Amino acid sequence: MDVIVAIDSGTTSTRVIAFDLDGHVVHSEQRALPMHYPHPDWVEQDPMDIWSYTNECLQQTVAAVGGSHIRSIGITNQRETSIMWQKSTGTPLGPAINWQCRRTTAQCDALRAHEDVIKSKTGLPMDAYFSASKFQWLYSQAKKSPHAIQDDDIAFGTVDAWLLWNLTEGKSFATDVTNASRTMLFNIHEKRYDDDLCALFKIPKQALPTVLDSASHFGDIGVDGRHIPIHAMIGDQQAALFAQCDREAGVIKNTYGTGCFIMANTGATLVRSKDLITTIAIGLNGAVDYAIEGSVFTGGALIQWLRDALGVLSSADESPALARAVDDNGGVSIIPAFTGLGAPHWKPRAKGMILGLTRHTTKAHIVRAALESIALQCNDIVDIIKHECPGIGFEFLKVDGGASANDWLMQRQANVSDLTVIRPKSIEATALGAARCAAFTDGIDMHTNTNQGHVFHPESDELELKSQWKTALRFI
Repeated sequence: MDVIVAIDSGTTSTRVIAFDLDGHVVHSEQRALPMHYPHPDWVEQDPMDIWSYTNECLQQTVAAVGGSHIRSIGITNQRETSIMWQKSTGTPLGPAINWQCRRTTAQCDALRAHEDVIKSKTGLPMDAYFSASKFQWLYSQAKKSPHAIQDDDIAFGTVDAWLLWNLTEGKSFATDVTNASRTMLFNIHEKRYDDDLCALFKIPKQALPTVLDSASHFGDIGVDGRHIPIHAMIGDQQAALFAQCDREAGVIKNTYGTGCFIMANTGATLVRSKDLITTIAIGLNGAVDYAIEGSVFTGGALIQWLRDALGVLSSADESPALARAVDDNGGVSIIPAFTGLGAPHWKPRAKGMILGLTRHTTKAHIVRAALESIALQCNDIVDIIKHECPGIGFEFLKVDGGASANDWLMQRQANVSDLTVIRPKSIEATALGAARCAAFTDGIDMHTNTNQGHVFHPESDELELKSQWKTALRFI
């Protein structure tokens, strides 16, 4: 049986999944990725951990399905996370600066006068979330070394480019249009790196990877004496959008992971938005689809924090029952700005808050308020997508990611957003999107296998809850 293998390098784990040509999972391997927090607001990972755990999962998948049955490989990855390495040795030159990291906020503030130009060219607001300032930080640190490396021996890349380099033993140095569009160095109108932006961030352009369509031949991996092509690379949220919604207009998708990522495909139309991101949804056959997107920096990570840091939960699975145990949140609001607030607020220095505590507050109220805050943050973005795209009648929100398994949360999301929430039987859409993209390169129309498993219809307007949320935001 032929399979297509997807490498899904996420924020907190790496997975390698083999799909048959109908989009069904044949085999899966997963490893947790360590996270490091060397200073407040700093989040980083070891690039060698990202590579070694990926390689381990891939080798075990090959052993399980047989290398001769693998038609091609697709890569999807946590976006914006930035790595610098030496081309001649493959040695990382510093940590992988995670997308959540805020260490470059001051650098971004220093360039605030250029924000309008940057937004017009890249579709991105000036923020430490994106890769350019992270590359700049890594580059400046490397230049301080007494053994500084020459620019022509330096490589900058997001996680996809780093994995490709290692998988092909340094033969391929490339990325795709979706990941390039998140660097803040890529002109999404002209679909190329922008000379002025590279100069602004002091990034040598020759150190950046070649940009290809999402469905392309990126290189080959030697397995069992044969060459297996890498036929797709695509950012994780764009992969989920492709798996969930194909290239359909009128549907919003939300991936509930460490953060929450809400996105809608706008086709050939590049929607300009003051508060949201305009980005590239996918690149196929030399053309791109655009998307409008909002990113919530803290989504499922809030529930992890309640479990791991506060001990309020022993398992994330307990949260729905606790939320149901009380009639309301008891006046408690949580603003989970652990790494600032993302779209549509863009307040990088914001800190998390719990408001409205009284002697009658229980852990059930706190858990309920935490789940509500995830839905409310997402709704802030949904409302703007509806406003920015008045010609599209949005009725559905398709969901995936770990927290989408929480029925209580999904019903709250349907209520506050006034959309029908559709959760497929398989909520692991990112890997499927990468596999489907690779299948496209192979000339195969892979079924998305995202038949709806549960539908949540709006049951109430939640006006009081939304008013409480708006009041809480005034304290940020």
